[in-house]
Amino acid sequence: MTTIDKRPETPTPQPRRKLPFFVEFYRSDIGRKWVMAVSGIVLLGYVLIHMIGNLHLYEGPAQVNEYGEALRDLGGHLAPRTFLLWVLRLGLIAAFVLHIHSAYSLAIKNRRKRPVGYQSHRDYIAADYASRTMVWGGTIILLFLVFHLADLTLGIEPAATDEYFRGDIYSNVVASLSRWPVAILYIVANVALAFHIYHGAWSLFQSLGVNNPRFNVWRRWFAMGFAAVILVGNVSFPVMVLAGLVD
Repeated sequence: MTTIDKRPETPTPQPRRKLPFFVEFYRSDIGRKWVMAVSGIVLLGYVLIHMIGNLHLYEGPAQVNEYGEALRDLGGHLAPRTFLLWVLRLGLIAAFVLHIHSAYSLAIKNRRKRPVGYQSHRDYIAADYASRTMVWGGTIILLFLVFHLADLTLGIEPAATDEYFRGDIYSNVVASLSRWPVAILYIVANVALAFHIYHGAWSLFQSLGVNNPRFNVWRRWFAMGFAAVILVGNVSFPVMVLAGLVD
């Protein structure tokens, strides 16, 4: 008599549906590091250009307000007013979101790989102060950015003063930074930004695979120099306003 084997058949594993290249690339650790580095370069470029543009403040109200109008008129008659400015803004927002998400997801993944905390004192020579404060620094920068937009871009009270007037960049900046709490907040946020830039500018080369002992000294000097330029330039604005040299 023949016995019939009634054991269920093992289902054939279905191949995973392939996602678009960018999504597949971003799901990997290398991909997220690349995205974090490239988006960081975009944001570094913006921070530098923004700081240089703000130096028009020292030329007087007419020059800095004309600079603001020039940004709205990018493209001249070839594009509607503020169109290219909004294209740049949306690109910056995308870079900002990708930078935060890639950094956060990599941090969470690294923490899951190391569920048990350090059992001995960490080597803080290798993990310097800037790298150990990246999370806190990033949080301070994010909160300050929200305040900064409400204060000088959107004119939302109580962040903005009751003297806010759209388009009058000079008067808005002077009125805002004349408030001691805002000036101190501005300085603290830019110190945090400088530390963040220093570590980010140093790390992005390694994320992109540019890590050679012959170039490391130049990487560090570049990171230090870039962070110092941004810090001095940005902190000069509240200092000069409080000193009465810009009024």
